Amino acid sequence: MENHTGSLATMWRGWARTGLGVALGAATAVPELAYVALTSPLAAVPEARQAVYRGARRVAEMERRRLAAFYGAENAADFTGQRAFRYLAVRWAVGLLGGLLILLFLYGLAVGGVWVWHFVIGRSGLITFGSQVLVGAVMLFISLQGFAGLVAVERRVAHRFLGPSERERLERRIAELATSRAGVVEAVDAERRRIERDLHDGVQQRLVALGMLLGRARRTHGDTDLLRQAHEEARQILDELRDVAWRAYPAALDHLGLDEALLRVAERAGLPVRVRYELTERPARPVETAAYFVVSEAVTNAAKHSRASLVVVRVSTEEGMVTVQVRDDGVGGADPAGGGLSGLARRVAALDGRFDVDSPVGGPTTVVAELPCA
Repeated sequence: MENHTGSLATMWRGWARTGLGVALGAATAVPELAYVALTSPLAAVPEARQAVYRGARRVAEMERRRLAAFYGAENAADFTGQRAFRYLAVRWAVGLLGGLLILLFLYGLAVGGVWVWHFVIGRSGLITFGSQVLVGAVMLFISLQGFAGLVAVERRVAHRFLGPSERERLERRIAELATSRAGVVEAVDAERRRIERDLHDGVQQRLVALGMLLGRARRTHGDTDLLRQAHEEARQILDELRDVAWRAYPAALDHLGLDEALLRVAERAGLPVRVRYELTERPARPVETAAYFVVSEAVTNAAKHSRASLVVVRVSTEEGMVTVQVRDDGVGGADPAGGGLSGLARRVAALDGRFDVDSPVGGPTTVVAELPCA
């Protein structure tokens, strides 16, 4: 119940943020129209053109920040004044459309509210009340759908005129490659240290104990009880070695594929794990490996920290990407900057993928990785 309430609250906050962004966009549309109309003749004069473009760039920069704050749309900051002027020449129309949608939303809200009041005080019958409320609900639905479409249009228009230049795209790509390379090196070093720690603290100590048992058995001329203990110790050493090898790289990926490897993760998880594997073709080995480790780490975290009763794993393809989603019904509060999750983020980034963790306090926790198919 609490998770459901939290999801509803998140949804309403998202709609409220979108509505406020649309309202601000509608408020700025009229000044933008006035600016474009008044300065268009001056833009044709070489002496005044740069001043016009500088003003357009200032206004467009405010729009860029609005889009980032309310829609999560990131655009470049190096756009030229000419591109900014062209953006404003188109943007004002989108803003006015947003204003019309807000008026439609308020009108639908008012219609529904008025007829609810009339029904409460007995001034309208049930049929009239139902029909009018239905009209108001339809208006609200249309306006809300219009908001979603308007946000998409705003994003596209801004990306068309304010999107990164070729130089900035190359600089961003170089920075991403440098970051992902450093992340991969760090992740490999962390994995190596973890394996060394597992071998030293686990397997090595057990081997020492095994040697001592065998030494005692030899001195006692093959004491049956000591030999039995040595045999049990050897079996546990083999189990720990298999665990270390499995965490380093699961051999089942090569022989059985990702589907069977994930089923083995579910079997070893220690809590109920439901796997929905929807891929029709086997992905490339780097993608398959990254998907496996995302699921393995997320399931392990859920078993250790989330107090979850169920984990649902879904592996599917969407728009040329392999999407891996791991969702548990635990208490939430997972830290994306933690060692395990940050390592996954670096592993996914190395393949030009996207990684996201949504884990509000109280849950649920959802880990999503999007990996390119090719």
